[in-house]
Amino acid sequence: MTSDGLVYGYIFDGKGGGRSIEWGDISGWCSEQGILWLHFEYVNERVQNWIQNESLLEPLVVDALLMEESRPRVTQLKDSLLVALRGVNLSPGSNPEDMVGIRIWSDGQRIISTRKRRLLSAGDIALQLDRGEGPCSAGEFLVMLTDGLIVRMKKTIEETEDQVAAIEDMVLSNESYALRSRISSLRREVISLRRYLAPQREAMMQLLSFKISWMNTNDWQNLREVADHLTRYVEELDSVRDRAAVSQEELANRLAEQMNNRMYVLSLVAAVFLPLGFLTGLLGINVGGIPGAENPLSFWIFVFILVFVVVLQYWLFKLKKWL
Repeated sequence: MTSDGLVYGYIFDGKGGGRSIEWGDISGWCSEQGILWLHFEYVNERVQNWIQNESLLEPLVVDALLMEESRPRVTQLKDSLLVALRGVNLSPGSNPEDMVGIRIWSDGQRIISTRKRRLLSAGDIALQLDRGEGPCSAGEFLVMLTDGLIVRMKKTIEETEDQVAAIEDMVLSNESYALRSRISSLRREVISLRRYLAPQREAMMQLLSFKISWMNTNDWQNLREVADHLTRYVEELDSVRDRAAVSQEELANRLAEQMNNRMYVLSLVAAVFLPLGFLTGLLGINVGGIPGAENPLSFWIFVFILVFVVVLQYWLFKLKKWL
């Protein structure tokens, strides 16, 4: 990274390589030298001043490149493209659903991209240019960047699929209240990812309908493949979301059934001891006239009556199929 907000600056040689440049080289660039790629950190004051006053870009493009938050979208301005995309945040300690945004403008001769946080896909292109394996044209640059964004989503989406599969197994074997928080967390993550990827899919589909002179047939075919991969990832997220919802419902049903079974047992116990408690309470009052008070066998007779009551209740429960 160079100083003062210029993250990467390259002039393509048209053969897959590129010459790295700094701020002082930008003003001397001309189209005969090759395609110019400038990747900026847009929160930097020098970058903002250059884009607003020296880039010769339309006000709409300037606002889009410096916007704090942007929804995935594509816009055609005559023969230039303005693209806003998002990628999964793979920085250590970050949440995958905390997406990283990038804005790209190109007219086929210049490519200006801006970001706030580090984007690995842009770094990949810089490394490929250094090795002579990078893009040869602006169209190929757009293909490589979008493909890099989509490919890095694969690991995150596969991890969500593994998580929901593990949760499905645990729901069947372990009715645990702790699983509810795991399922809720997974559903929030999937919903957040889909909230950005679904508009990105729409933007990619819209891009395929444009007619840009500096993009060739091969570029369009590769972009179509990238769009197909993105569509498949969105469909996989839909599947994970639905499976997580089903798992959550199944867990809720199992926990409810478990609670009902416990309440059922407690109700039976209460039903058994309710008449016994009534009889013992009635005969336990300290007043005269209690039957059998003078009979030495009355206690055992009373115990027999209690046992008979329990057996009678058990028979009634079986008869009514409550047991």
